[in-house]
Amino acid sequence: MEPPTAEAVLQSVFTLYNNPNKQEKETASKWLEEFQKSIHSWEIADQLLQRKHDLNSCTFAAQTMRNKIQNSFHELPESAHESLRQSLLEHISHITLETKPVIVTQLSLALADLALLMSSWRKPVVTLLERFSGNPHMMYAVIELLTLIPEEINSRYLRLGANRRKDVLTELETDSSLVGDYLLMCLMNCNDNELLQMKILKCFTSWVNINAFNLSQIGDNMIIAYSFQLLTNINTKPEIHDAATDCLCGLLQCLEMNNNGDGLDVKLFNGILSLEEAYNASVAQEDLDKSMNLCRLFTVLVESNLVRMVAGSEAATPHYSIKALELVLICVGHYDFEVAEITFNMWYRLSEDLYQRNNEALTAHFKPYVERLIAALYKHCQMEADHEGLIEEGDSFKEFRFKVSEIIKDVIFIVSSISCFKQMFLILQSPNVTWESSEAALFIMENVARNILPAESEVVPKVVEAILNLPSNCHIAIRYTSINILGELCDWIDSNPETLEPILNFLLCALQQKNGLATAAANALQSICSACKKHMLGHISGLMEIARCLDGFEIQTESAIGLLKGISIIIGRLPPDQLTTAMQELCGFQVRALGQLTSGEDDGLGLKKDRHDPVFWVDRLASIYRHVNPTVADNDVNPCVFVIVSNWSVLSRAMECYKNDPKIMERIVRCIRYAIRCVGKQAMPILESLVKQIITIYSGHNHSCLLYLGSILVDEFACEPSCIEGLLSMLQAFIEPTFQVLQVENGLKNHPDMVDDFFRLVARFIQRSPFQLLQSPLVTPIIQCGLLACTLDHRDANLSVMRFFCSLLSYGRHDRANELRSIVHGILMQHGESLIMNLLYASVFCLHSYMLSDVADVFVEIKHLSPHQLEGYVQKAVDALPKKNSGGSITVTNEQMIEFVDNIVKSETPRAVTQALQEFARLFR
Repeated sequence: MEPPTAEAVLQSVFTLYNNPNKQEKETASKWLEEFQKSIHSWEIADQLLQRKHDLNSCTFAAQTMRNKIQNSFHELPESAHESLRQSLLEHISHITLETKPVIVTQLSLALADLALLMSSWRKPVVTLLERFSGNPHMMYAVIELLTLIPEEINSRYLRLGANRRKDVLTELETDSSLVGDYLLMCLMNCNDNELLQMKILKCFTSWVNINAFNLSQIGDNMIIAYSFQLLTNINTKPEIHDAATDCLCGLLQCLEMNNNGDGLDVKLFNGILSLEEAYNASVAQEDLDKSMNLCRLFTVLVESNLVRMVAGSEAATPHYSIKALELVLICVGHYDFEVAEITFNMWYRLSEDLYQRNNEALTAHFKPYVERLIAALYKHCQMEADHEGLIEEGDSFKEFRFKVSEIIKDVIFIVSSISCFKQMFLILQSPNVTWESSEAALFIMENVARNILPAESEVVPKVVEAILNLPSNCHIAIRYTSINILGELCDWIDSNPETLEPILNFLLCALQQKNGLATAAANALQSICSACKKHMLGHISGLMEIARCLDGFEIQTESAIGLLKGISIIIGRLPPDQLTTAMQELCGFQVRALGQLTSGEDDGLGLKKDRHDPVFWVDRLASIYRHVNPTVADNDVNPCVFVIVSNWSVLSRAMECYKNDPKIMERIVRCIRYAIRCVGKQAMPILESLVKQIITIYSGHNHSCLLYLGSILVDEFACEPSCIEGLLSMLQAFIEPTFQVLQVENGLKNHPDMVDDFFRLVARFIQRSPFQLLQSPLVTPIIQCGLLACTLDHRDANLSVMRFFCSLLSYGRHDRANELRSIVHGILMQHGESLIMNLLYASVFCLHSYMLSDVADVFVEIKHLSPHQLEGYVQKAVDALPKKNSGGSITVTNEQMIEFVDNIVKSETPRAVTQALQEFARLFR
């Protein structure tokens, strides 16, 4: 863009905030975005801050300065860093308590980020304190700066690198006593200004969070004592209460990582235990925010002591810190379930630790606490006495009950499922028990029912009998939860088949109900079909009758599909002739409707809108194809073949009819995928027409799901010599339209699904028919595309690219055919250097840390082929990386480069290579 003027920027800012014309606002917004990207924005933002024209222009200028430092610091030569520093310090010096917070924050962020990036600025904290600490009017600005410097150390935008970060942290540890003294001075001189008090606490916490303070020396710190004082005082304002809680939580987490508090841990522990009274006061005053804060603090107290608590409780006497669980349980008993929810992650962590140790004596110490937890959750799960109907989807109470369900499944082993089941059954038998208490007890039972041993004969039969004999006037929620329990008891039912028929009759009756019961019954039937395959064979006629009436039931779509899954599982166990007939009938309901839709004759499908959506029928058909899974001997005809081939014409017509709609196409392709997987090579009669059709459609519409379907066809048929040529032609036909999409600007980034599906297809081809593909001229452009895709930070797409390279390189190993080995070694000679160069660049600058294990697999494959070549490639790739960051500090030393190359070459496992890549990448992040 042309070099803009300050006046032009002011005019655009004015237009953006004040002009009522939407189009002009949008034009101004786009212009300002381009301005912020330009190199001229450094100077003009500085000018606008000096002018102080109005609030909007100052805010925009401060945001621009912060944005430039975070994202475009490399634009400035090192010689300009000092003048930028002086300019920002000057702007900061004009901040007062009246300055708008957004401007303070943006300017402070800009200066904090500059302090971290600018390696030539030694001791920035000392500079700030020397320049501003004597001025009481600067207190607010200085505290804001001192808060942000530690917070920004791990900013992903700055990419400080591990070396610079380590230097900064060491410097901040040295300066921490100065900061502590300054904050104490501010606290004593802030004249009860609540904003400053809150800022002081936040600043102290930010230094605690980076472990800058020597914990053994801050046990008597006045700010810590002040935090306790604030939490004890029932009149503390909410914002300051939050800050005090954060401060103590930060200290606890710091102690958890560094057990060197020299008594601070005991002081904090006893101090927090004494806050029980403050918690009770917050409950009495119905101050939910304070209750939640204190619950959070009690929970963090347990989490920070969890390792010591569990390890120290292996003796006969539990560790002293187990007392903190009492505080957490008091909070779980709070009248609002949101408070209890805060503790859930802690209970999960405790259960994980106990499960891993597998020590009954140790677990017994925690059993009483978990029993009380479940008792409290049972109460929280009770509906209101006047609630009618079921809990609605999206209701926060339903979401809470889902979380309760998860946490009970995590901790139940500590108290045993049957013990919990019996306890809840006792509640059901209590005299004058209310319906909401009964339903909550049933809900808890539902969540442990799956774990009950099939041999249990004392309580479960009574529960099942009570459910089957529920009075007709019982609350619908009780009936709903009871139906769910039957589904969860599916394994017990399988071992007690005498209960099956009455249960099926009960569920069939429920299927005909409304208000959600039919959906619950469908889900329960699916579970029973999956678990009781042998016993359900005798009920196949009843299941087929249910399938015929399926559209007459008020069942949610997903549950209907699940019910078809259950029926299909049973059909898959029928003798071949019966299987074909039953499957044809079950598919027929869906195929006929789909046929009517594709031919435009859908008047007979009813008034419901979803019945006129092809996805409704295609998903049902896919469920059948996926789960009718007969056992077929090698040379026998699969009884599903007749059905799948007969129905092919309808699916083919659907593909043609809906080829313009990517979502519908994805579901049709998914259905065809399950059909092919169901019968494997016996789908040969439809192969040729299917391949021709997907090639034609892909050339005009580029649906990546067709590439995925191609990979399924390769997986099933590429081992058949007669099919290889046709499949290779299919791949060739896919390549041109795929590359046309991916080669445009940002093509790879904007189409990760296409990258994923294309490289999955190619990898499958290499695995099934390597010789034919590696000898073809297609392999070179595919590799070149793969080299470009190495930097794509999309997990699935990148994984497919890495698997492609691994599959390719694996054929160069010594145990492979000589001809293949020579081809792969030739490919490595031609592309190996570029591959390692791109992989290392991607690992350092583009990919998330968790993706590097996939990259490591490629390194290992190359090492198997030629360790010497790998060393040379890695050395060249390391040499090509920048040695300094945008702030002028050393990113990677010579010694670190040598060590990294050595680690890569010597690593014997993908895990070791992954670790080496992750540690090296941290130097640049």
